[in-house]
Amino acid sequence: MKQNDRQEAMIELVREHGYMSIEQLAEHFSVTPQTVRRDLNRLARHGQLRRVHGGAGLESSTVNTAYSTRKTLYRDEKARIARCLAEQIPDHASLFINIGTSNEVIAQALLHHRGLEVITNNLNVAAILQHKEDFTVIVAGGQVRPRDGGLIGEATIDFINQFKVDYGIIGISGIDEDGSLLEFDYQEVRVAQAIIANSRRVYLAADASKFHRNPVVRQGNLAQLDALFTDQSPSGAVCELLSRHDVALYIA
Repeated sequence: MKQNDRQEAMIELVREHGYMSIEQLAEHFSVTPQTVRRDLNRLARHGQLRRVHGGAGLESSTVNTAYSTRKTLYRDEKARIARCLAEQIPDHASLFINIGTSNEVIAQALLHHRGLEVITNNLNVAAILQHKEDFTVIVAGGQVRPRDGGLIGEATIDFINQFKVDYGIIGISGIDEDGSLLEFDYQEVRVAQAIIANSRRVYLAADASKFHRNPVVRQGNLAQLDALFTDQSPSGAVCELLSRHDVALYIA
């Protein structure tokens, strides 16, 4: 069986059963576990399956991938995106950085800057930046989300609304073909909307896998951005939307 045919058949099997282990797939297709892992990793990169421990499952529209798993996915792509975005942030700027593993990598890339003032609802971002003596790091109040150190809730929104900054750096879980920015957590979305509303320029960091995911909560639209930073060119429909709304596209 050709590779593309095998991968399509893998998708159908996972859809039928909800989950398939590497061993089950290797036996079914009479290939090595290493071949199965390569196939699954490729399908996961394209958002067609969700890679889980020991096998693969379906991408959920209601439950995000575990934080520990997301931290390990697309590391090289996120690092390239982070460097590209950081180059567009001048020294002595003010900025919001919200929840997300991509934003944590961006925080690392910003350590070479001078005199930044950062307001964040991400405890991991605060921990990365806290030792930079020439930075001012302000942590929003609110309810701590145990799975990833994100701060959410009404108190967080009220806190964000006290500021007006130069740049809002946001992440996202999915981008629809119609330009919708999509997330899994309604409370996280409301904080992100406050960040967008209180930023003079809004920068979105999203690796290419986000163009194949369909979370259930609408956060906003590509038209609200000033720039999108990603690692692969989006579809023609998305590129057309970016052009129509004068959103800069940076491909790292």
